[in-house]
Amino acid sequence: MRIGQLAARTGTTARAVRHYEQAGLIDARRADNGYRVYGEEAVVRVRNIRALLAVGLTLDDVRAFLPCLDGDVTGHRPTDRTLAVARDRLAVLDRRIAEQTALRDRLAAALAAHRP
Repeated sequence: MRIGQLAARTGTTARAVRHYEQAGLIDARRADNGYRVYGEEAVVRVRNIRALLAVGLTLDDVRAFLPCLDGDVTGHRPTDRTLAVARDRLAVLDRRIAEQTALRDRLAAALAAHRP
């Protein structure tokens, strides 16, 4: 698939896809006309990259964890620093989930109180 198709399927931009490629996070081959061509595996990889970036990981952190997300748990082992960062990000996510769950429960209770 071409870059625009990959971007559309992953909810990102062609510019972001090129950035991920330049950062060494995804690979593309070149067609005879010079266009980038991506395999199906790039869809999952870009979605994983976006999810990790969305929780505050850096591109370097993402690079360390991508082999694990790709199913290669024997690949490059994340450094202690990267693991610590991931644990911190996980704690932040847990707090956000707890806050959003509490807000959802309050909203549900308020709506239930106003049922006819």
